[in-house]
Amino acid sequence: MIKRVLLPTISQNLFRGKAIILYGPRQVGKTTLLESLFRDLSHKKKFLNCDEPDIRKDLTEVTSTQLRNLIGDAEVVVIDEAQRVKNIGLTLKLITDQLKNVQLIATGSSAMELSNEINEPLTGRKIEFLLYPFSTTEMINHTDSTSEKRLLEARLLYGFYPDVINNPGDERRLLNNLLNSYLYKDIFNFQDIRKPELIENLLEALALQVGSQVSYQELGRLLQIDQMTVRRYIDLLEKSFIIFRLRAFNRNVRNEIKKSRKIYFYDNGIRNAILSNFKSIGLRTDQGALWENFLISERRKLLNNSSVSPNKYFWRTTQQQEIDYLEDDDGQLSAYEFKWGVGRKKKIPKTFTAAYPGSTSSIIDQENFTPFIERIYTAS
Repeated sequence: MIKRVLLPTISQNLFRGKAIILYGPRQVGKTTLLESLFRDLSHKKKFLNCDEPDIRKDLTEVTSTQLRNLIGDAEVVVIDEAQRVKNIGLTLKLITDQLKNVQLIATGSSAMELSNEINEPLTGRKIEFLLYPFSTTEMINHTDSTSEKRLLEARLLYGFYPDVINNPGDERRLLNNLLNSYLYKDIFNFQDIRKPELIENLLEALALQVGSQVSYQELGRLLQIDQMTVRRYIDLLEKSFIIFRLRAFNRNVRNEIKKSRKIYFYDNGIRNAILSNFKSIGLRTDQGALWENFLISERRKLLNNSSVSPNKYFWRTTQQQEIDYLEDDDGQLSAYEFKWGVGRKKKIPKTFTAAYPGSTSSIIDQENFTPFIERIYTAS
């Protein structure tokens, strides 16, 4: 079994009087992680799956007495897919406040619902974790760095979802099933999505624009909807852990682009499934976009799993000078350019280095990418 790097961190935070909230996309391995956690615990446990209607009913508008009867003598209680329960935050608060000997763990595949429900009731009462698909670090720990480098093309094409990793040869079917059966589920269940096909069309447009600046106005014209609807749908997709945004950095240079964003996918395999494109790397015209999405999403996993949280940006001027990825860690700027093609030269723009003389910079390519996504990397 591939060990998750978050497991010891979560274990260290048990029985400290706070609820554990575990977010992450559906089918990313939240339940499997908790099963691994439980193997090392001798405490009595109870697992409540909120996809089941009767469990949702039992947890809705419930009293502390009813909760005691439901939980019984369990010392660890897991409420899975907690966002499916109306006013779940109040229920979680009751368990945390009234059942002091119970370690509560709640999981959710939709930040849009669960975080809205629990933020106020659980203020000061929770510790949050985000579980991604497998990371490069986890795969290297499972095998070794050489093996993972040999599988680079497969990672660029099929990504890191557990089912995909664990069933080589069946990647396309599994990704298409994941896309059609799970990833849209929380979005379509939430609010009033009257035209689900718009979500699919929007995702396809975003998949084609990975690595490029995204204009809500242009997307609106393409999909024949208003900008506010585009913004709303992108927000839903981000809170369902399908995409994430990267903002433009600006501080000193007069012609820096200020109000722009790029959008990336949490997983390359999902991005390629949306486009129905699993051609080999050598036959593709989007090699650079795949490489950029892979590196930025893997870096995001590394920072999350390491509990490191610099501000993350891209940089561009109106003269088209650009840096693919930038981190600002308490004022220390680290600039990264991503290069896929062998022999291609890339440089950090002099405009940037002149404006930010204390910054560091690196070119990340196929030869040196592993440290960038395997451990906290210091640019030079």
